[in-house]
Amino acid sequence: MKAVRFHEYGGIDVLRVEEVERPVPGPGEVLVEVRAAGIQPGEAMIREGARHGRWPASFPSGQGSDLAGVVVEAGPQVRGFAVGDEVLGFTHGRASHAEFVVVEDVKLVSRPKGLSWEVAGSLYVAGTTAYASVFAVDPGPGDTVVVSAAAGGVGSLAVQLARRRGATVIGLASERNHAWLKERGVVPVHYGEGAAERIRRASGGTVDAFVDTFGDGYVDLAVELGVRPERINTIRDWEAAARVGAHTYGEGAAACAVVVGELARLAARGELEVPIARTYPLERVRDAFRELELRRAHGKIVLRP
Repeated sequence: MKAVRFHEYGGIDVLRVEEVERPVPGPGEVLVEVRAAGIQPGEAMIREGARHGRWPASFPSGQGSDLAGVVVEAGPQVRGFAVGDEVLGFTHGRASHAEFVVVEDVKLVSRPKGLSWEVAGSLYVAGTTAYASVFAVDPGPGDTVVVSAAAGGVGSLAVQLARRRGATVIGLASERNHAWLKERGVVPVHYGEGAAERIRRASGGTVDAFVDTFGDGYVDLAVELGVRPERINTIRDWEAAARVGAHTYGEGAAACAVVVGELARLAARGELEVPIARTYPLERVRDAFRELELRRAHGKIVLRP
């Protein structure tokens, strides 16, 4: 089968699509023929070696956590799935950017009717990260919540989940994404210099919670706005979080099939939009990450093996 590999830390040029042996499922595992797999900023950081202390790579390394596809083989003692089933879920084996991937049955859910392959295959990391981030700051009616990078892969879901809990949501984003945010009941505010004052005007002077999906100083901005540390969550700036006492809930805090299934059902019913910025064939994985690393995409970038 074909799979994405890198043999050393580095830039986009270290990514290769190689022929590798097709894996065989063991007890409690199935082999999934991948139809779609999302890509993540964290995967680029791991590939570059920027997260070696936290998530070291062993070489040659695969990559990819999100996946959706069709079960083509089942190992012994598998429960709930059979050959031919359409599924979505995740792997912690850095292996879904491939034509086939072995997955534990407990990390899969059935693909709901009407859910596109692209959405199904890009839901896990962004969805569970957004879910955990919103849960961490516990918004409710009467609260005003700010979300940074509000049109990105995680931010675009976080703003919707916070709105579902009845909060007023302010989304930091570029002008080209303001219309999309307004259509979903989010108050758009342009990011960059002067953002603190623009947020104060938009919020009437009070911000209760802050979800940072970008890093780069937003934890300190939240503190400047008067948000209590226990109602700040960042998925990128762990150093600042440790310094001020903010949360760092992310994917790992909600890494279970129950959460993935809930998000998938919401998306299938049209109650949660998962924007898809663009899809690429597996062979163009370098182009996919080149676009991702510009950090301008509205929504998810997806590989289609």
